Amino acid sequence: METASAGLRRDADVPLGPELLEWADLVFVMERRHRAQLAGRFGLALRGRRVICLEIPDRFAFMAPELIERLEARVVPHLRARAPLPPG
Repeated sequence: METASAGLRRDADVPLGPELLEWADLVFVMERRHRAQLAGRFGLALRGRRVICLEIPDRFAFMAPELIERLEARVVPHLRARAPLPPG
């Protein structure tokens, strides 16, 4: 599994672009407003991509322990659901 992180703000350390969306199979956003912004700016690039809103307020500091706990609780089930089954 490969992951990448990018932001919707133009001044983000890694601004989101259509190339990164084309690379992704699955896209996570923190809030519903992020999903709306994503669709408004990159509608065509989202074709065939599943966008999951984690319903986590975008108010946490980078790597804040509470943020990590919430991300693990909400992201991991989606990743497990997409993981290939072991042979046998």
